[in-house]
Amino acid sequence: MSTKEVTAQEKAVHRRALGDPQRALILRPGRNNPCFHDVEDFDLMANRNRNIIADNDDNDVAEANDRVPDKANHDAAQGGTAQLRALNGPALFHKVKNQKSILAIVISNSRVFAGTQGGDLLWLNLSWNTLGASPNLESHPLNRQNKFFDSTGPGAVPNTRSLLGGEILAQGGQALEIDKNNIIQYAHYGYVYCMVLVRGSIHGENSEETLITGGGDGTIKMWRLTENGTASAIRCFETMENGDNSVLSMALDGTFLYSGRLEGDVDIWDLDTRQLIRTVNAHAADVLTITVGQNLIFTGGSNGWAKIFDRRYQCTNQWKAHDRLILASSITSYNNKAVLVTGGNDDCIAIWDIGASVSQPNMSLRNTNEDLLDSLRKLISFRTVSSKAEYAEECRRGASWLRNLFKRFGASTEMFNTDDNRNPVVFARFRGKNSGCKNGNRILFYGHYDVIDAENKQNKWKTRPFDMQGIDGYLYGRGTSDNKGPVLAALYAVADLVAEKNLASDVIFLIEGEEESGSRGFKEAIRRNKNIIGDIDWILLANSYWLDDDIPCLTYGLRGVVHATVEVESKHPDLHSGVEGSHMMDEALKDLVMLLAKLTGPNGHVKIPGFYDTILPISRAENERYEAISKSLLRRYPEVAGSDELIGSFKAKWREPSLTMHGVKTSGPANSSIIPHNAKAAISLRLVPGQDTLQVQQAFVAFLKDQFATLNTLNDLSIKIDHQADPWLGDPENQIFKMLEKAIMEVWGSLGSTRRGSTVISKSPVDSMTNGLASPKLSPVTFSARVIDSGPNAQTSAEIVDRMNGGFSNRTFSRKNQKPLYIREGGTIPAIRFLEKEFGAQAAHLPCGQASDSAHLDNERFRLLNLYKSREIFKKLFGETWS
Repeated sequence: MSTKEVTAQEKAVHRRALGDPQRALILRPGRNNPCFHDVEDFDLMANRNRNIIADNDDNDVAEANDRVPDKANHDAAQGGTAQLRALNGPALFHKVKNQKSILAIVISNSRVFAGTQGGDLLWLNLSWNTLGASPNLESHPLNRQNKFFDSTGPGAVPNTRSLLGGEILAQGGQALEIDKNNIIQYAHYGYVYCMVLVRGSIHGENSEETLITGGGDGTIKMWRLTENGTASAIRCFETMENGDNSVLSMALDGTFLYSGRLEGDVDIWDLDTRQLIRTVNAHAADVLTITVGQNLIFTGGSNGWAKIFDRRYQCTNQWKAHDRLILASSITSYNNKAVLVTGGNDDCIAIWDIGASVSQPNMSLRNTNEDLLDSLRKLISFRTVSSKAEYAEECRRGASWLRNLFKRFGASTEMFNTDDNRNPVVFARFRGKNSGCKNGNRILFYGHYDVIDAENKQNKWKTRPFDMQGIDGYLYGRGTSDNKGPVLAALYAVADLVAEKNLASDVIFLIEGEEESGSRGFKEAIRRNKNIIGDIDWILLANSYWLDDDIPCLTYGLRGVVHATVEVESKHPDLHSGVEGSHMMDEALKDLVMLLAKLTGPNGHVKIPGFYDTILPISRAENERYEAISKSLLRRYPEVAGSDELIGSFKAKWREPSLTMHGVKTSGPANSSIIPHNAKAAISLRLVPGQDTLQVQQAFVAFLKDQFATLNTLNDLSIKIDHQADPWLGDPENQIFKMLEKAIMEVWGSLGSTRRGSTVISKSPVDSMTNGLASPKLSPVTFSARVIDSGPNAQTSAEIVDRMNGGFSNRTFSRKNQKPLYIREGGTIPAIRFLEKEFGAQAAHLPCGQASDSAHLDNERFRLLNLYKSREIFKKLFGETWS
């Protein structure tokens, strides 16, 4: 792939075109190079640079004027590179001499930072009000006479020394001297080869800028910068290393740091977590330059070869760019063309047209289901338990990994910090092809990466909870179903459309890390960053389950919740009942029990005044949905109770409020002879649409205080509202629900028929509900378990799905053209109603899991088929052009 020499005929063609110019751009034809092949493409050079000359060999130099040669006269130059050398630079303001070679420079505001051959880090403030007079270079220590080294000896001739040991090529300007306080000696134990500046804070550091240096000692160091001018203003707070090979080049892309090393490796670091994400063996030579842009990674080696890598770190192009070392590179665009500029020590600056690499659809970016499984396995491995402080760093690592996955697929991302240092919200935005158009919508997908803890102390799990394993067509692991699996299904669906250039609408992801702990800090973080999120047209989430294991559902309603702690405390300490117990003692636990008994009556009826007054009446359309649910389930489970009982059960759990007492705790030792001085109870009230959360909360507190006053006790009452969330009711007739219904019918209907696995359904005694109806208790549907090992007999996901479709039972149900069931749920998702009110957009809820997924319980799982089908449904939705 080496370039050919310019022939005499080609030189003549160029001279005829140039006439008597001041500038020229001589091109050397080459083979298989992505160079510009049209001289007119270089008008950026012609218009911006004065006094440029071009070389085609050592003996032929032509001056050029401001005109660019006509295209017709340069056919012989097609496919070549340009050799450029600047004669004059801009006006010189300052010049700084250092006794050691300077290998890297970055500029931060008015300060210049430099790394030297001696491993030193030095800086200089160039603010006009801080510059002193030029130093007297003749009195510099390096220029003073030394009695020993400068002694001539008998008959010797003294040497003439130039100032600071070298010729000053630049003329004019002001000479500056670096103060000794502005030098950190041995910042690296080797050359400081490269430096980059991070603007904005990095996790754990509050400085506005961070300096990152790479050295010959194989380390990457991160330095905190402050504004004063002393050595204490720069402090190393992190050192990262991966072997001893020198770090020769670096490039920054958000929180990703790419470092090129001796012997050809490129390391990818995550600056948020300080983790090495991956090492790519990029070259068979030293990596001297790295540039990131146009969603691609460009590297240049000491052997003159340039390479292009995609975001999956696959090499998509390579060519011989220079005869010797590639020392520098940069990416830009001009006239809507992507441009790569490289410079080498072969006296050549080459300008490359990389448009084909940028615009060509890259088949390697198409992600398979195996890629999805690999990503889910990795995300599950992060123990992102939001309820325990000891897992805070693990949550941060999981969030950072997820953010980087979004970035890998081309999203612009942010990490929204939350109050009290809670887990961050991962924000990602993908732009659709209809972005900004009349039919372009902006869809917000909400999910969460935090999970309920799974200690597995009693070994009830079939697998290690945070090591995802496939068992009989199911993926077992904490978070597979709630909610990491559905989040990645949505992400991979968008990634598919981005790779195919078929993403119709903008898709914005908000993935929080505190959902399992009441979405602490989520509201405040979203309000602070609404300008980044922008306007939203529709809201989508996928954080629940079907009614059984066979029929897809769409959720259009959720109950709200008020969690409270009711506490009664006496002024005396814990006492012994045999010594102090009497009718004269106001016992805290007795008072608490009597108070709790006043909250509810028979059949769970809540006695708080006005509690049921504002509940919305049921509509005809909603009754028809309950009838459809009953008909569908009873056709599959004829052994359960009748239709009225089944409908009554669902209504009681979905559209009626309730009050639950979760437990009581007391002070003192856990034995039967203690009178505790303190007793507290955990209580929740589940609310339904029509009830105002704040009004219910106030009525609850007022009722307890009034009833406590009737006890005539000397003890004290305190009521703490721990958490509250509004109920949500969607509109099943709106556009997003109808589009989801269509997608579900297309994706799940394509199976034709499926077999339900061996089932365990028991008839349990019925319980009396608040509406007077009896409710059957259905056992979850389960598949028989057979472990798929990871050894030589391990099965692929395709084999698992094939076997699943074969089934294990003789009960077959047709799903062709099966409409999803429209359901409501008794649980609560705090964010959904908040997002609707905050952005003025309607929400829809797509359950992805089955009833037997065991979310929050031991052996949580997610059926592999549901994961893949959910990805297809999301892809159909995000690929649709909305009216």
